[in-house]
Order: sequence, then C-alpha cells, then structure tokens
Amino acid sequence: MLREGLDARAAGAKFWGMIDPFGRAISYLRVSVTDRCDFRCVYCMAEDMTFLPKQDLLSLEELYRLCSAFIAKGVRKIRLTGGEPLVRKNILWLIEALSRHLKSGALEELTLTTNGSQLSRFAPQLAALGVRRVNVSVDTLDPDKFAAITRWGKLSPVLEGIAAARAAGLHVKINAVALKGANEDEIPAMLRWAHAHGMDLTLIETMPMGAIEPDRMDQYLPLAHVRAQLAREFTLEDIPDRTGGPARYVRVRETGGRLGFITPLTHNFCESCNRVRITCTGMLYMCLGQDDSADLRAPLRASPDDTLLSAAIDEAIGRKPKGHDFVIERRGARPAVARHMSLTGG
Repeated sequence: MLREGLDARAAGAKFWGMIDPFGRAISYLRVSVTDRCDFRCVYCMAEDMTFLPKQDLLSLEELYRLCSAFIAKGVRKIRLTGGEPLVRKNILWLIEALSRHLKSGALEELTLTTNGSQLSRFAPQLAALGVRRVNVSVDTLDPDKFAAITRWGKLSPVLEGIAAARAAGLHVKINAVALKGANEDEIPAMLRWAHAHGMDLTLIETMPMGAIEPDRMDQYLPLAHVRAQLAREFTLEDIPDRTGGPARYVRVRETGGRLGFITPLTHNFCESCNRVRITCTGMLYMCLGQDDSADLRAPLRASPDDTLLSAAIDEAIGRKPKGHDFVIERRGARPAVARHMSLTGG
C-alpha cells in the first residue's frame, strides 16, 4: 500500500526546475544510501570507523520518496553512492522503484558508484532494472597495494565484478584517486588497462574530508603534475565531453580512450555545478566542500504529502554556495569539512 501511494504521488507530481542563486539549474542528485562500507580506504575513512546507528538511516521507502520529490523538481540524473551502496540491505528494492521513473521518462539516468566488491552478485540485476553505467573505484592493479590502500579489500573480487558488469552490458568507468608515493607510478599502466577494456579512467585528487590517520599532505598529488607527466608518454587532446559530473576529459590518441581529471584543489569545478547530495539520514548538502546543510528528514516525516518537503528543498537550493573551500594544509590542520566522504557520498 505504501509503495502504491508513493508511485501515485510521483506520477501526479508537477515538474518545475530548481535554479540556485548563481543561475545554475540543479538536475543531478547524488544519494548516499548508507555510510557503511566493506573497505576502509586510507583517503576516505579512518580504519576504526564508528558508523551511524541503523535506526538513524532513512528507510528505502523514504529514500524513494525523497528522490521522487527531487525528480518532480527537475532532477534528471540520480547516482546512488555510499559508503558502498550495494551493502545496503534490499538495495534492489530502491533501484527497482526508481527505475519506474526511467520508464516514464521523468528520469534520464540512474547510476551507481561502487567499490566493485559486490558487482559479481548484482550486475545482471542492475542491468535488468535500467542501470546503464557504473563507476568503480580502483586505485591500483597491484594486489598488495590494493590491500594496503583499502585496508580490508581484495583486488580479485573487484576485477571479477568489473568483468561481470561488462558482461551484463553495463558501461564501466574506473575512478582512481591519485596518491603520492602509492600509485602515481602506475597511472600509465592503469590508463592502458582501462582503455584496452573499453573503460574510461578518471583520476581524482584526494579531498580534505574527515579526520584520517595519514596526513593528507603526504597523500596529495596535484593532477596538473600527473597530466604533465602523462603528456610525455601520451598525446592528450582536450574534448568537451561531460557525463554530468565534475570531470574534465581528454582523448588519449594512442589508446583512443577518454581520461578524466577531477581537480577540487588545483582547478575547482564549481562554476558549472549542477549537483546536490543527500545523506542516508536525510541531510541535504548543497556543496560537497561546505558544511551548510538542510534537514529533509523532519519535513519528510512531518506530513504524508510533500508540501513541507518541497518548501524545505526550495529554501536549501536558495542557499547553494558559489563554490567549495577545499584547501590541503600542513600537518596539524583540521580537514576542510569534518564529515567523512562515506557519509555524504562521492
């Protein structure tokens, strides 16, 4: 009955756009369905993480209602993230529910960002439900380095998951965080590997989010430096391609594939930001690199209709900042924002 009510409300919703104070149309929603993960990547979270009590998380029905409210306001693309989204119990229920918006045409794309550990199990079902693309985080192809970077992860299940995703017809993009002294020497090989398998590769600068044991100055590798190094070996041609996110792409002439750069520190991507993020507790963050947020759980639960929820969303979009304030500072400095990436979602 609850599901039928949610679908009826979504089907009858009126569509209109969300425009922030700087004239940017908000059409992309990233939803963290859980803060939990089966890895403990060194740049993302502390090894001894304290996760949210499960009772604090929104139900899958509530997440669906939130997503539907944003779709009614003009969101055309949703990315499910975590933590690791595929460890959320019954996650396929939410994906199946959201796929109805794909079938109606209200939603153009439903994607996931995953560490790949569960892809062998889920890939065929994701494809059957209308997911066409997944981003998989792989920072190294060396099994020992992979174990060191992820702390709890093993490379072989991830590679098997990538193969299963491709076999199911999903387009796979590889995300790799560039880490000084850890994987910088592997980037050319990773580029060749990804492109040989028909996958884009996107390199990401480490972001100062949440307290972790390593000093991020020891991790930070500017992608301007990486690009200069790659240009000695490859011909990099700037192209205007966009996939809805912050990456700037080049075509690698020697491989024919695309290489993306996400540079929150050396060259921020705020001027064209069309994104907002919802946490698994219903907090809306208008900017990944700012602490300002809006509680959507309260209006969501206060009324069975979406009047209060819609007003809360409008008020929050009216506070979306021009850009983030990410800065990597020397030892002893606090991170730019206190929350870990696993809470907000990538």
